[in-house]
Amino acid sequence: MPTKKAVKRPARKPAKKTVKKAAGKKSAATEKKPRLEPQGKPIGEVTHFYNHIGVAIVKFKKPVKAGARLRFFGATTDFEEAVKSMQFDHTPIAVAPKGKQIGVKLGKRVREGDSVYEA
Repeated sequence: MPTKKAVKRPARKPAKKTVKKAAGKKSAATEKKPRLEPQGKPIGEVTHFYNHIGVAIVKFKKPVKAGARLRFFGATTDFEEAVKSMQFDHTPIAVAPKGKQIGVKLGKRVREGDSVYEA
């Protein structure tokens, strides 16, 4: 009867120790600004966002010109940005008409359901 060969297994590595940071002062970079609710009524709502190209689909409730400053506000979103380009059916437009779903190029991420305000 053949004998069994001993199988060598690699030794387990010791677990890394985690170091707790001292509680207390926060640096200026980690402090967040207080979130203030936008003034006025929303002029639109984000219906979709394409992350790989940075384009939000926004349904506007009133006409909006290209170059206008808009504020995007939601549960995890709160920033202002000037609209650089807008498209409807892959055609650049200067003014977004009321009630249409327009593609807006943005620099940050937005989410479905975020509100759009005039800044």
